[in-house]
Amino acid sequence: MSNASGLPVGRGLAYLIIAGAVWGTAGAAASLVYRSSDMGPVALSFWRCAAGFVLLLGVHLLRSRVRPVASEPLGRWMLRSAATGLGLAVFQGAYFAAVPATGLAVATVVALGTGPVLIALGARLTMGERLGPRGVVAVAGALLGLGVVVLGGSGATVRLPGVLCAVASATGQCAMTLLTRRWGRSGGTDASATAVGTFGAAALCLLPFASAEGLVPHTADPARVLWLSAYIAAVPTALAYALYFAGAAVVRSATVSVIMLLEPVSATVLAVVLLDERLTSATIAGTLLMLASAAWLAVTEARGAARQEEPALV
Repeated sequence: MSNASGLPVGRGLAYLIIAGAVWGTAGAAASLVYRSSDMGPVALSFWRCAAGFVLLLGVHLLRSRVRPVASEPLGRWMLRSAATGLGLAVFQGAYFAAVPATGLAVATVVALGTGPVLIALGARLTMGERLGPRGVVAVAGALLGLGVVVLGGSGATVRLPGVLCAVASATGQCAMTLLTRRWGRSGGTDASATAVGTFGAAALCLLPFASAEGLVPHTADPARVLWLSAYIAAVPTALAYALYFAGAAVVRSATVSVIMLLEPVSATVLAVVLLDERLTSATIAGTLLMLASAAWLAVTEARGAARQEEPALV
């Protein structure tokens, strides 16, 4: 099914699945940056957004030359960019602050676990999107999986400052998701231009705080920090967010939030492989529950879109 943005819902779901899986690598890469340098979370968030802006702008300009796309009024684009950029700045800055404060696993789980609840409530109140019985079960199952991962004796340490930062991150993600979906329903938006404007605005929001923290890190291994930072900017930022903005414009907000729980799944795998965190039976069970919930809701959304696409019998 196509909608106001012209992207089929099935393709939007695929974009979101890829974005969610790739996002999970950002936290692990950030942890390695922290281990190799004194770069702070706000500075890392700024460089991520600034480099992401440059990469996305280059792709957008190249795409526009190859295939011209419809533009929207400058004032509307600037308003959308400022709003979603502020949400992204809070989302990224608070998350990267939560990682060193309470650990990668807890920061990711709390941020992504709070998000579906806030987004489901926000979508119901602002856009009238109903979860339905299956959606409620899927969200509940996903949150139960998160709880099992956190409380299942994984050895993670829960610290209040880090948890509060993670909740703030979820709030920023909620605002960004709801705004993207709302504008996507109204049509006339280009996901590529949205991503460019959002990252430009986010970088501007973060710049003064990153300058106060220190933009240039001290490190004994600058090459390692550079390639890790480049990876964060290119893959879980430019690539993942381009896919996210395209998918979030056409898929229901609650479904988006649950599919994004693929991030803690990939983050958990990387935490075990790269950061020597211990894998327990509770971690495995919670991860499988999150995967099952995300898959169920995605299939439900795709089937609903296919039914709407079928011509009525007369």
